[in-house]
Amino acid sequence: PVPLCHAQENVLQRVLQLPVVSSTCESLQRTYASTKEAHPLMASVCEVYERGVQGASALAMHSVEPVVRRLEPQFAAANNLACRGLDHLEEKIPALQYPVDK
Repeated sequence: PVPLCHAQENVLQRVLQLPVVSSTCESLQRTYASTKEAHPLMASVCEVYERGVQGASALAMHSVEPVVRRLEPQFAAANNLACRGLDHLEEKIPALQYPVDK
């Protein structure tokens, strides 16, 4: 059975939990980690980039927090619509329930 959208459900979390998406992410993480391990120069560049992204993310979250609070009703409505759309996709495309290798 296809999960239905619940009030507290987050469409992004649901998408990330789809087997096809989660297996793709795991594969990318393994490739990224093995590339960093095999190439020390690439690892140092990646680590600088990762620190930059973390800092920018923290700054962005702090900056947009007031806007997010103000737009919460609109985000909830968009999330609900997206969840209903995902319900429909999961019904129509069974392959979403399988890992990439299948």
